[in-house]
Amino acid sequence: MAAAKTRTSTFSRNLSTASPSHGPGLKCGPNGTVFLSSGIPDLDKILGGGFPLGSLVMVMEDAEAPHHMLLLRNFMAQGLVLGQHLLYSSPARDPRGFLGTLPSPAASKDDKPRERDPDQEKGLRIAWQYKKYFGENQLDGQRDGKHEYSNEFDLRKPLERHFINGPRIDCVSIQDCPDLSTLRDRCATFLSQFPRNDGSISCAGRIAIQSFCAPQCAYSNMEWDMLSFIRSLQSMVRSSNSVAIITFPPSLLSPSFCKRWQHMADTLLSVKAIQDEDKELAQLLTGYQDMVGFLNVHKVARINTQVPVILEATTFSIKLQKRRYLVLECLNQAPVDGSSGTSYGTSGGCSSSSKTGNLDF
Repeated sequence: MAAAKTRTSTFSRNLSTASPSHGPGLKCGPNGTVFLSSGIPDLDKILGGGFPLGSLVMVMEDAEAPHHMLLLRNFMAQGLVLGQHLLYSSPARDPRGFLGTLPSPAASKDDKPRERDPDQEKGLRIAWQYKKYFGENQLDGQRDGKHEYSNEFDLRKPLERHFINGPRIDCVSIQDCPDLSTLRDRCATFLSQFPRNDGSISCAGRIAIQSFCAPQCAYSNMEWDMLSFIRSLQSMVRSSNSVAIITFPPSLLSPSFCKRWQHMADTLLSVKAIQDEDKELAQLLTGYQDMVGFLNVHKVARINTQVPVILEATTFSIKLQKRRYLVLECLNQAPVDGSSGTSYGTSGGCSSSSKTGNLDF
């Protein structure tokens, strides 16, 4: 009797082409891009997922207010919470003291354990056969995972000590570097831990350089040397599983070199403070009393694609919700008549009456 042939289904998962697994804090995007969170959920949505691995982010500071520190703190705190390596460089004498100002993750609303409803599970009968392709343990691990891609941080609550005192943090004082070659070597040694390959990414690195051309630096007047450092750092970051962010005050650079720096960035952002008691701006924008500044998105990183990224808006308001949480919102124009609420829905109706005149058909 001939042996029975086993029938193989034509619908089977191709394990060879499956997307590789990544470590916590990483998310797959289009065109093979892997995103790393900026630490601000709203900014991740604006940029299409976050900062792509291998990209250089530059933030133009405002001379009147240190709003760039809000972006820098959340970026650093997000990496430490996820267990990622961090290299922090600052013009301060003791850059490790800045780690004490990093915010702590806010308590999530979904921290309470949720019990499974057996009646609800009985009704979920769609695509039940997909379980054998993914496995029960993998699905349960995704649902019960402790790590989040992007956290909300409480700016009033400092980060716990065990995150700051870990061995994954490397702090460098720019004042202690006689030239940029020392800082370049430290960055190269740090990035060598995260070589880029086609396999799975177990961990990623973050580099944060604050006020790169500050006056207290010995090389603040060496514009060509600083430009060469940025170019070399970009090439090293591009070939590694990491993201580097540099903040700099554009007012200290010549206009030509400031344009060159902006051209070198993959993602270019700028922050601007709001002047106190700007009555004209208060009448123009809604929610002005809650704003602390503006965030401008000048350029978005394009990795593995030539299609430009078109944003719905390029200027966003920076708000501190309850004086604790950093929120980015689109700018909304205030109603012309000064009323709050429905300025368009209540005027010009066919059935509504108006003192100035009625609409008759």
